[in-house]
Amino acid sequence: MGTSVQVTPLSGAYGEGPLCYLLAVDGFRFLLDCGWTDHCDPAVLQPLARVAPTIDAVLLSHPDMMHLGALPYAMKHLGLSAPVYATEPVFRLGLLTMYDYFLSRWQVADFDLFTLDDIDAAFQNVVRLKYSQNHLLKDKGEGIVIAPHVSGHLLGGTVWKITKDGEDVIYAVDFNHRKERHLNGTALGSFVRPAVLITDAYNALNNQVYKRQQDQDFIDSMVKVLSNGGSVLLPVDTAGRVLELLLIMEQYWAQRHLVYPIYFLTNVSTSTIDFVKSFLEWMSDSISKSFEHTRDNAFLLRYVSLIINKEELEKLGDAPKVVLASMSSLEVGFSHDIFVDMANEAKNLVLFTEKGQFGTLARMLQVDPPPKAVKVTMSKRIPLVGDELKAYEEEQERVKKEEALKASLSKEEELKASQGSNAKASAPMVVDASLSCKSSNAGSNVGGSVDILIDGFVPPATSVAPMFPFFENTADWDDFGEVINPDDYMMKQDEMDNNLMLGAGDGMDGKLDEGSARLLLDSAPSKVISNEMTVQVKCSLAYMDFEGRSDGRSVKSVIAHVAPLKLVLVHGSAEATEHLKMHCAKNSDLHVYAPQLEETIDVTSDLCAYKVQLSEKFMSNVISKKLGEHEIAWVDAEVGKVDEKLTLLPPSSTPSAHKPVLVGDLKLADFKQFLANKGLQVEFSGGALRCGEYITVRKIGDSNQKGSTGSQQIVIEGPLCEDYYKIRELLYSQFFLL
Repeated sequence: MGTSVQVTPLSGAYGEGPLCYLLAVDGFRFLLDCGWTDHCDPAVLQPLARVAPTIDAVLLSHPDMMHLGALPYAMKHLGLSAPVYATEPVFRLGLLTMYDYFLSRWQVADFDLFTLDDIDAAFQNVVRLKYSQNHLLKDKGEGIVIAPHVSGHLLGGTVWKITKDGEDVIYAVDFNHRKERHLNGTALGSFVRPAVLITDAYNALNNQVYKRQQDQDFIDSMVKVLSNGGSVLLPVDTAGRVLELLLIMEQYWAQRHLVYPIYFLTNVSTSTIDFVKSFLEWMSDSISKSFEHTRDNAFLLRYVSLIINKEELEKLGDAPKVVLASMSSLEVGFSHDIFVDMANEAKNLVLFTEKGQFGTLARMLQVDPPPKAVKVTMSKRIPLVGDELKAYEEEQERVKKEEALKASLSKEEELKASQGSNAKASAPMVVDASLSCKSSNAGSNVGGSVDILIDGFVPPATSVAPMFPFFENTADWDDFGEVINPDDYMMKQDEMDNNLMLGAGDGMDGKLDEGSARLLLDSAPSKVISNEMTVQVKCSLAYMDFEGRSDGRSVKSVIAHVAPLKLVLVHGSAEATEHLKMHCAKNSDLHVYAPQLEETIDVTSDLCAYKVQLSEKFMSNVISKKLGEHEIAWVDAEVGKVDEKLTLLPPSSTPSAHKPVLVGDLKLADFKQFLANKGLQVEFSGGALRCGEYITVRKIGDSNQKGSTGSQQIVIEGPLCEDYYKIRELLYSQFFLL
């Protein structure tokens, strides 16, 4: 049998809910993402709650709420304790995203689902991997290899490859094939014929416009509003697609010499950009090369001001400006308050760059544009004063006294039990008076670390000890003094990481909104005041797709190119999911699955695969050749049993000669450059290589069936001349001959 694979959507199937899927590979249970919406409704996590304690590993693909928002809650309340795997940017930016979300919620409500400490505790479990780094799991996961690859959607975004016994399971959601200003396109196209591909149908019905035209329209729409005296609000995420928007605005502000101020406003905006500046190796090739040649960091923002409170905006009053503020849902955060301030002015613009989450204010405005009236709740956390503060302090004092009384009673009971057991076994103590004196003096000098004993005194069984207990100093000494353990004075790596997270470069080190920092860090008594109000939405609303996902046409093309044996569709509306399912089933020989929520599907490979051992005698005669990261060889062997295990053994008779096999994957563009370096004149013509005057090299066959045996052939056309034989020899040199 092949590797056993089962997939169960816990959320994000036949809908646009948060992404969360259970993947079982030979009994080892992966949690693919752990997302939550901005509503943070625990009811959404009920399917996860039922399986969380059984999870063996968590794989995170992107640093936003929809992919990792439930992680702190699941770690604290649902029994999730498995190690978490992610890239460095997903770890760092995901941490900042959770900080920003918690602070945004905490400022407007008594948010108790998780705390900042819970966020830190959850992210301490993260094992950080680099792109293309193969990580071998241990213990229960022995034999399983996981590796992150570029997704192209968000910084650090990941396509996960999970390999067991030579079969690949690919988890690729929210990928982008297009190269952008700060990101390369996805690496998904480099995979060929995986056993299972799990991907999304989110954009299956959407087709994107030309990117350069889209960028110009984006800037033109803002400049038109700004030139008429209005302001622009862009509700954005904390550390995701907003990075691409910042670079677009930086470029066009420089080209057009625009002077309108741009503000990036979140609780952790400064920390976000500080981290992003250090992640250049995770970005596009153009950004990396630019830094190598000019030492110019693309995120040294010249036209964008990073702010962490609204005071800077209030100073400008009604002056034209652009504000990028979190959260993108408009449910909480700075964007919520700024929207209320700007909504009743017709000259202003609220520009959405991503589809709002279902049930949020952003989605409601996108579906039903103004003019209209919407009800919103305005909340604010303020310190307690006067009678409220006095009542709070009295209540706290009462609680402290009750806790102290309970602790005292509990301690007294413990001491009584301890003295009772000791009294039965102890005899009257007779201590020399001189020793008592010395002990008394020593006790006064050491501060009560030595008993003071009275000659002939035996404490009653119901009493407490007459003085402090005796603690013997058992430290080792040598000629130089007390022996110390250097490890006691070493800062552990995880402590250093925590200091980095909570120190320079992080949102918790004086870089929060000043109001929330004062209330949060000083632990001053506070309360939330709220009032509902009706907002007359007179401002303009617009939506432009800058979500950074491949559109429907591209998704279909990528799936056809990868050509998995089995395809699992998740995360998309029912209409989009069914459309992509029907298309793939109709236009290819794929086995397509689209499971419902909590429906477990078995996508175990149909191949009959068996594990065999290679005997030392057999391997001693094998000559391997290196091909990329692997070694290959042609072997003739017989299958036998040794100690009840299948084993490859040398053949008992001389095997017949096999036909020569050329192993490799030739790209005509690379072969063109290779021939040019050898001094041959070569050019592309009609999809083939024209070599010299007479010879043509072309590929024939179905390129979409790249992984199938014999599906593609390389043909050399032309007369049998000197160039023919020379080009054929050079062509053979690009392959391994077995």
